[in-house]
Formats: sequence, structure tokens, C-alpha cells
Amino acid sequence: MHERGAVAVELALVLPILILLMFGIIEVGRAYNAQVTLTSAAREGVRVVAIGKNDSAAVNRAIIAAEVLDPDLSPSNFTIVRSAGGAVNTCAATSTVTMTITYTMTTLTGIAAPFSLRGKGVMLCGG
Repeated sequence: MHERGAVAVELALVLPILILLMFGIIEVGRAYNAQVTLTSAAREGVRVVAIGKNDSAAVNRAIIAAEVLDPDLSPSNFTIVRSAGGAVNTCAATSTVTMTITYTMTTLTGIAAPFSLRGKGVMLCGG
């Protein structure tokens, strides 16, 4: 007869830990998915620069590829750097071009502060 309330007490002690663990797994999964998406978008964008030598088309392509994360990504989130220090819309043979995308991710639970993720793609010019 004394053990009827024991189950309720055990549940009250264990349930918050389980819920916290579940939300933690969800947030880590979301962050990993966002990181993979950013890296993939940066690779798609840098390919356009390396082959087509068009920076604005590269940024537009990367924005489309990362649209799942944030449809309002702006060109200010993107950085394109050439190893040879070339001008915009150029890609000298045997040099490399790098595209970096920065993205601030917010958590669903609001427990953690927003944090920054970065996707990076590097490609040899000329394909």
C-alpha cells in the first residue's frame, strides 16, 4: 500500500531529464542538418564561380540551395575569395576559389542563445 505513490515520484524525477535529452537530440540534429545544407550550398555556389566565373550567379545558386534553412538569406551572408587575389567574376587557371556562407541559427526551444554556423566550399578554377 505504501508503494502507490512511488511510481509518481519516480516519474516526476525522471521525466524532466528525458524531455531535456529528447530536445537536446532534436536541436543537435537540426544543427547538423543546417551545417550539411550550408556546406552543400557553398559547394554548389563555388562551382558556378570556378566554371562560369560569375559571382552573382554563384550567390543566387547558393541561396536557392540553402533556401530550406532561410528563404531570406542575403548576399551579405556570402564571401567569395580567390587564391590568386583576382577580381570579381574572374577565376585564373590553377588558382582556387572559396565560398563561405555564414548563418545564425536559432533553437526551437529557446534554451540556448542563437549561434553561428559556417559552410565552406573550395574548388579549383576551370573545374
